[in-house]
Amino acid sequence: MLGRSSLYRSRSFRPENLGQNALAMIGNLCFTLFVLGVLIFTIIAATYQPEDPLFHSSTKITTFLTSKSNATFKSDESVLKTGEDFMASNLSTFAESIIKVTDVTPVVTNPDCDAEMGSPIDCTNPDIFQLMMRAAIEHFKDIHFYRFGKSVHGSNDSSCDMAWRFRPKEGKTASFYKDYRRFVITRSENCTYTVVGIGDYHTGVNARKRKKNQKPGFEKQPVPQANLPVVGEAVNDTLPVIASEGAFSKGRYLIYTGSGDRCKSMNHYLWSFLCALGEAQYLNRTLVMDLKICLSSMYTSSNQDEEGKDFRFYFDFEHLRESASVLDQSQFWLDWTKWQKKDSLGLYLVEDFRITPMKLVDVKDALIMRKFGAVEPDNYGYRVCEGETESVIQRPWHMIWKSRRLMDIVSAIAARMNWDFDSVHVVRGEKAKNTELWPNLAADTSPDALLSTLREKIDDGRNLYIATNEPDTSLFDPLKDKYTTHFLKDFSDLWDENSEWYAETKQLNSGIPVEFDGYMTVEVDTEVFLRGKKQIETFNDLTRDCKDGINTCHPSS
Repeated sequence: MLGRSSLYRSRSFRPENLGQNALAMIGNLCFTLFVLGVLIFTIIAATYQPEDPLFHSSTKITTFLTSKSNATFKSDESVLKTGEDFMASNLSTFAESIIKVTDVTPVVTNPDCDAEMGSPIDCTNPDIFQLMMRAAIEHFKDIHFYRFGKSVHGSNDSSCDMAWRFRPKEGKTASFYKDYRRFVITRSENCTYTVVGIGDYHTGVNARKRKKNQKPGFEKQPVPQANLPVVGEAVNDTLPVIASEGAFSKGRYLIYTGSGDRCKSMNHYLWSFLCALGEAQYLNRTLVMDLKICLSSMYTSSNQDEEGKDFRFYFDFEHLRESASVLDQSQFWLDWTKWQKKDSLGLYLVEDFRITPMKLVDVKDALIMRKFGAVEPDNYGYRVCEGETESVIQRPWHMIWKSRRLMDIVSAIAARMNWDFDSVHVVRGEKAKNTELWPNLAADTSPDALLSTLREKIDDGRNLYIATNEPDTSLFDPLKDKYTTHFLKDFSDLWDENSEWYAETKQLNSGIPVEFDGYMTVEVDTEVFLRGKKQIETFNDLTRDCKDGINTCHPSS
């Protein structure tokens, strides 16, 4: 047998068999690599957890939140991105919904002229509706119209109000906007109707959406996408209430108490809040949240932390309430006190953030209370979502949108510039004074330097929105010779005591007027800047300095 085996091996390695052997070996190797590749791909697909859209790993976010940074707009602690910023903004998906009118001449005639003379304009007449629609499309050339509401009677016999939804033609965000305007219509002796005037943003108040229990009165047009925020709609952010004892006692709840997240930056606050919201979803429980938040001194005019700010001043509570199961803490404790003993509702106390949500899945008690200590950073709520929990709990960023009241101010500012403007962000303030970290910033953002830089980037005569932390805006007066300049303070009537924002936030705040604070200011300033057709950034376009100081530049700066 040994002799035959040796003879077989010797034959297989003869020169004439080497080619066949090599092909067989290569084939086996390729098949092995293919199987290995499929196996690796399968493992990655099964275990991959995408990052949260704004932040990175828990170690990176801990470093970020505990560090002090003076950066602006992009990686600073002033304004953060929220859910609507991460939505896809693909206009092609809405192409079929765009309303187009070939004949935009705003004239229509009525065959029953004699009967109509001297009577009020009939705003319900389909011809009048078509007239107003054509006039709007002709007048507002920089927006796409998606949906027109019915025309209704205005303030007198010669005016009609009409609402519509739209998006700016060069918009970079996923939001839709709603506007309602007052149209002034004249009628000649031969009953030719003409639109002679269109009011300012949100002047057609009679066309504003009614309460939710009434029909909104929109024409049956295709809805572009129901899940997108619509800026300009009436906001209904009343607090949810559990109507009966039975419904309350059957519920399961989660609450975080005593955490050290109060009075920290808004980035920090949301990072912890969304951890709690994510855990509540994982455990299939209602999150009991404190709507009264503490505004960090970095955003206040008093330079002191200020308690008692309402969550609804800054974020869209209506969207959150419709997307997740949440309750206001003050209302919850009233109901808990009323029914806890009667229905023997249990409370499960957790005092160690290292007890993961996975270990709480089988808890039957009505309320799980996470109680945090006094030692920072171990008393930060986001610590619950670190470690092994990081791959299990996904923060639901899509549930947090910016306040639609603030975004309505943004929309109003853009509308006053007809959505046709360019923007420049000029960082100065304390940074310009710190020549050790920013040696070139003051010179690079001086009026002469700005004129030289902007001459190559922005055409003469354009509307130019200047977002800046420079308190003395007269510094930019030389730019007025080439551009029509605008600053946030030019639009202060949108939040003064005669504005809708003032009245609505005052009502939310138990009749006490609400200050348009630093966070609101920077948020609105930033959002208007981002709606410019051309956007010129300080540390990308105006100066050689690095955003975080000397020797900190990187490709994304």
